[in-house]
Amino acid sequence: MDDTMSYKSRFERLKIRSQILKKEHWTERKKRIKAFGEFLLVNENRIGLAVQKDIGKPLVEVSISEVYPVITEIKHAVENLKTWIEPELIDAPFTYLGTRSKIIYEPKGVCLIIGAWNFPVNLCLGPLISCLAAGNTAILKPSELTPNTSRLLCDLIKEFFDEDLVTVVEGGVDVSTELLKLPFDHIFFTGSSGVGKIVMRAAAENLSSVTLELGGKSPTIIDDTANLADAARRIAFGKFLNNGQTCIAPDYVLIKESSKEKFIELLKNEVEKSFGDKSPIDVSSPNYSRIINEKHFDRLQQLILDATTRGAKTEWTGSINRGERFMHPVILSNVSMDSKIMEEEIFGPVLPIISYSSTDKIVEIVNAKAKPLALYVFSTSKKFQKRIMEETSAGSVCINDCVLQFTHPNLPFGGVNSSGIGKSHGKYGFLAFSNEKAVLKQRSGFSMPYLLHPPYTSRVKKLVDIMMRWF
Repeated sequence: MDDTMSYKSRFERLKIRSQILKKEHWTERKKRIKAFGEFLLVNENRIGLAVQKDIGKPLVEVSISEVYPVITEIKHAVENLKTWIEPELIDAPFTYLGTRSKIIYEPKGVCLIIGAWNFPVNLCLGPLISCLAAGNTAILKPSELTPNTSRLLCDLIKEFFDEDLVTVVEGGVDVSTELLKLPFDHIFFTGSSGVGKIVMRAAAENLSSVTLELGGKSPTIIDDTANLADAARRIAFGKFLNNGQTCIAPDYVLIKESSKEKFIELLKNEVEKSFGDKSPIDVSSPNYSRIINEKHFDRLQQLILDATTRGAKTEWTGSINRGERFMHPVILSNVSMDSKIMEEEIFGPVLPIISYSSTDKIVEIVNAKAKPLALYVFSTSKKFQKRIMEETSAGSVCINDCVLQFTHPNLPFGGVNSSGIGKSHGKYGFLAFSNEKAVLKQRSGFSMPYLLHPPYTSRVKKLVDIMMRWF
């Protein structure tokens, strides 16, 4: 069978099932999601081994960054679905006296979820939970760059779900291109800004709504009042988790010149303590992940070379092994703002340190770039925190910590402009996959709007004038 026809036939089966799901009681969704969480826990070891084969993540890190966030999403949905799904009653203003209004949350229908390779389980199954909580069917397209995980997700979905409820399609860019031609009711994409534009362009052909989880250069700002040791500890984790291949990882650090040297030493110690187990980090370090492939390895090497050629100082580096996709953490200082490393998202274990002279300079540097997915502020000054938040824009802000905002179940996660469109997680994920349908019920007989019906007499004109002035 032609692949395109296969995708169309899968889509049609999902569409039929989506109509049936509209009549299903919400408690069935709850049971299904809860059971899926139990199923994932039983298969946690299979998940860990697959991800480890693809990207070299330590098994414990897979549990922390891949499985745990999905389980948290599931538990949160199970606990709150009844509240989310209840129609919201809307108050009527004076001019609508006699009407009753509410918002009904109905499923959008058939959804496409395109996951990313850096967290291949989390970024596929997290959105899937929101999709199912809202009552939809889905096609799941995992990343082809993590083939072992992609195959496992295909197997797990087949083992647990009916194929007309959730189905997995494996493959590369050509597969995504064909899928994007189908008239999905919603598309949830996680990946780069460049590919996000392609997805949005394709979605426009069918007027499909989209949620785009993209990325960007997330700044990390440290002021004079910050606890440098604490900042170093938290930045070490946030930056070098998953070898820096995290969409909300600190991308560069802004710090006063007077504090730079001390911070760099503290950061080096913390990184070795965490990822080298108090020993120098090398290819045998069990807590340190790998670069996804040689193409990205070479890209990072080129970014470092360009930066150093333009005058950047290498504050810390170490062994590299292209065949093993191993790259020691790299810290750079005196980095030119014109270098490539300050123009594109790094997505690897390289951290530029930029000195600033004033708060005005911080704002200027941050606002000169596209709005980031995350912004981090290390400071005990409420005045400083407030100014940075008011004068810059980001999808999320985390004060005195890193990446923690992603896992908070009650916070929306998403970017702004080039770092993303739409929000996810918890209730916000449920809303992304739901149609907020407005319902207004008018009573029979006389109602206030009757007074505004034609013919437009002087009495109607006076009434309109009164309304414009007072209501």
